Amino acid sequence: MHGMTGERTLMRIHIGERDRFEGKPLYEAIVNLLRSRQYAGATVTRAIMGFGATARLHTDKVLRLSVDLPILVECVEHEEKIQAILPELDKMIGGGLITLETVRVIVYRADDGPER
Repeated sequence: MHGMTGERTLMRIHIGERDRFEGKPLYEAIVNLLRSRQYAGATVTRAIMGFGATARLHTDKVLRLSVDLPILVECVEHEEKIQAILPELDKMIGGGLITLETVRVIVYRADDGPER
């Protein structure tokens, strides 16, 4: 996939760990959607603390009984592909935030594992 270098769009999707879509974790549904559409890749990160529009604090403190940690799904792709998927993501995401920014990809290649 050598066609990934150059100017691309970074999409960040901020959701909660408890968010669901059709019975499965929302972040998993998003990654599966991006993969099925052959996007270049996606990464899911669980945060240790954050708050959103409701200003309710989400944290990984041990004493909390219900954990709903912030989740970040990131994807770098061509602008056209990002724009094309936004309506579907809008239908999947109840509460959350999607941001887009222009990035410059320097290297994108598969790691074939350890040398033999």
